[in-house]
Amino acid sequence: MGARPGPRSAGPWAVDLTVALLVQAAVTMPFVVPRAPELPDATWAAYGLTTLTVLPLVARRRAPVAVLLAVLAAGGLYKFAVDGPGQPLPYSGLVAFYTVAELSSPLNRLAIGVLTTVSVVFSVGLESSEVRELLFSLFVFCAACAFGWFTVTHEAYLNAVEDRARQLELTHRIEAEQAAVRERARIAREMHDILSHAVSLMIVQAEAGPVAVRTAPERAEAAFDAISETGRDAMTQLRRILGVLRENESPPNAPRRPQPSLAELPGLIAVAATRDLSRTLFYGVNATDAKGGGMNTTAMNIVVAAFGAPSAG
Repeated sequence: MGARPGPRSAGPWAVDLTVALLVQAAVTMPFVVPRAPELPDATWAAYGLTTLTVLPLVARRRAPVAVLLAVLAAGGLYKFAVDGPGQPLPYSGLVAFYTVAELSSPLNRLAIGVLTTVSVVFSVGLESSEVRELLFSLFVFCAACAFGWFTVTHEAYLNAVEDRARQLELTHRIEAEQAAVRERARIAREMHDILSHAVSLMIVQAEAGPVAVRTAPERAEAAFDAISETGRDAMTQLRRILGVLRENESPPNAPRRPQPSLAELPGLIAVAATRDLSRTLFYGVNATDAKGGGMNTTAMNIVVAAFGAPSAG
């Protein structure tokens, strides 16, 4: 699996710019709605300082602590330098505080949390002495901090799940490779047993053949027949085992076809004729007359080799 797509990897500047524009739209509302005559005038200087509290949010991911300090400084300047419209919520401060809680180290979070709490208490105390307003302001900043911590925990959980999935995939792949190695070893042992048994019988029959030729010719013929039959049987078993191995190694959707046989000989000759492959061939063997599948396949392979394997083209 690849890295999980998120705001940081899918365009952080675009996300931060969108957040800044949304905050700017929110802080603009008190300047455009009708105001009572006794309220402070909405001046361009006040609007400019309000915008100044929003601009640092564009870089909030690169320097979260510096952005929060810049927002607090711009907010303090707005409060003491101009007498403009107030905001229902400190939008820029909440976004910056959330970013610090999400991206900063635990020590920075603690320090910024203490600084922000002092700033909130001081700011609310200048405008109102009501405990309810102070508690509400502390609540919204604590909520922003909680959302930041939740984001960190959620990302850590997703990363742990992805790591676990990658480990399981790697484990399954290793187990599959080990199973394939064990299967190849088993096939190799079977091939060794088949060849050892067949060759041992053929050696015994071959050593007994010259003696039987001198003493009992009919027994010599039987010995040679036994040698050929043992060889054919060994070839059939080896072909079966190798066929299983080939099926295991071939792609799942690979085309399959039976082993070549003498029944395909007329078609092979026709293909050879179309390709100007002239050969003189005399045959009178029916596919059902061959002694076993091994002889049938061997004879067909000899013919294909003689024609230069036209059926494979």
